[in-house]
Amino acid sequence: MLTCRTVWKKVAPLARTSSTVCRQNVRRAGLNNGRIPTHVPAAHMSSGLPGGGGDNLKYALLVGAATVVSPLSHFHADLACCSPPMQNSAVDSTPASLKVPSHASYLLIGGGTASFAAARSIRARDPGARVLIVTDEPDLPYMRPPLSKELWFSDDPSVTETLRFKQWNGKERSIYFQPPSFYINPEELDSAENGGVAVLIGKKVVQMDVRGNKVKLDDNTEISYDKCLIATGGIPRNLQVIERAGEEVMKRTTLFRKIEDFRSLDKVSRNVKSITIIGGGFLGSELACALGRRSIESDLEVIQMFPEKGNMGKVLPEYLSNWTTEKVKKEGVKVITEALVKSVTYKDDKLEIQLKDGRLVKTDHIVTAVGLEPNVDLAKSGGLEVDSDFGGYRVNAELQARSNIWVAGDAACFYDIRLGRRRVEHHDHAVVSGRLAGENMTGASKPYWHQSMFWSDLGPDVGYEAIGIVDSSLPTVAVFAKATAKDTPKAATEESGTGIRSESETEDTATSAVASATPAPVMEKRDDYGKGVIFYLRDKVVVGIILWNVFNRMPIARKIIKDGEEHADLNEVAKLFNIHED
Repeated sequence: MLTCRTVWKKVAPLARTSSTVCRQNVRRAGLNNGRIPTHVPAAHMSSGLPGGGGDNLKYALLVGAATVVSPLSHFHADLACCSPPMQNSAVDSTPASLKVPSHASYLLIGGGTASFAAARSIRARDPGARVLIVTDEPDLPYMRPPLSKELWFSDDPSVTETLRFKQWNGKERSIYFQPPSFYINPEELDSAENGGVAVLIGKKVVQMDVRGNKVKLDDNTEISYDKCLIATGGIPRNLQVIERAGEEVMKRTTLFRKIEDFRSLDKVSRNVKSITIIGGGFLGSELACALGRRSIESDLEVIQMFPEKGNMGKVLPEYLSNWTTEKVKKEGVKVITEALVKSVTYKDDKLEIQLKDGRLVKTDHIVTAVGLEPNVDLAKSGGLEVDSDFGGYRVNAELQARSNIWVAGDAACFYDIRLGRRRVEHHDHAVVSGRLAGENMTGASKPYWHQSMFWSDLGPDVGYEAIGIVDSSLPTVAVFAKATAKDTPKAATEESGTGIRSESETEDTATSAVASATPAPVMEKRDDYGKGVIFYLRDKVVVGIILWNVFNRMPIARKIIKDGEEHADLNEVAKLFNIHED
């Protein structure tokens, strides 16, 4: 008999959660002065339109992650993932002789996933658009989730250089969205027959002149624009006690976000005896599991500490947080709960972490995973409003800050027409908001309503997908059932064909969703949360949903939140996800 449990739970209030998604510094392939492309495989998939010529070509400047790359004979706006092999030597900076375009119709400041998604929208709606991405990173646009997930499980000794990884389903891919050959040289952008996307790396926008519609780079170059997207992302937070602890402590501390952080931590994990991760959220728990599994094969001690009572304590209901904590322990991690750091010192070749309750932890290296600070450096010069509650640039439902300025990704504090004012720090939100901003910059005038999802995997066997407001201070209702072998992240990727599960997302409204005819099983009290659905309620309305080891059913969850209705019996609603069929 299938086993099911319904749980009503309300726990103590909490501060806002923030998930640090890894962002990386990838080496740029040498390109023979930007004219000869490196040999790279073709794109894995195509989702855009072929570029067209014409007299009405637009210019788009995306100030974001990018590199100067080779010209294409034609451009098509497929922005799926490709794999540039990093065989050539890295280039440290953009050539001094590079001619930077003086004007761009579309200017996007910030070089991550949101900028990349905006480029797709701009090129899809205007196939002849000329797009320039400018970034202060030395990298092509790349995805960050694998830095705390699959890359750690690779058996390739050169994975830190290739940045290629096997998904849970065994298929190999790169973290880069596109190979160098996808982009054109910025110097040739003005003359490119069919337009295209060029990327300028190692350049930072330091000032905005909103009235003059122009920006200044850190080398005093000015670029004017017609429309601008700010997608500057965020900066990992650190603990003040670590920042004040001095150089010896700081140089043994990793703030994990970029590619170089992954490379550095990988090297550290092979050369020290003990690593302590401070933080019990998404990033901290994923890194703890990844390093914990590595520790089983070596003498590495992995410690995870956080102020909550359990892993993911700000997100998961207490009973599920406790279960997750036990799962992390089984991965070889020593978990220290209710840990408030009082001080950190370096003594006798060890870092000593003194907790406020008197406990002392000795370790060799610290990873702080305590959230993200949105990058709002341009707020002052641009005269832009920063939200006092959530942080980030304050924008409306169309992601617009001012008449010709949009914001997307981690840095956007936007108005969600269903859930109110929010700021979200997840890969899929960067995709969704970047896409919407790009559409609106080309005249779409669409409000934000398509709820982005996020996911977290604690290795290949346990994972969840979530949508909406998932806050453990809210009351929850959960329905669980016994899991089968196919209820794992690994099985989910085998079915969807992608490890970045949001890439298989659609905007389906699940109008054809049919509840299972199977009656709900008899409730039993048990601690084996195999698979299930957790509903988060505000004023008796579902505002958030977690699908625990339930995959590829996100359109159903999205429709429930979009409808915004009260439900007399959430057991009946849970049947829509067919968790009792297997």
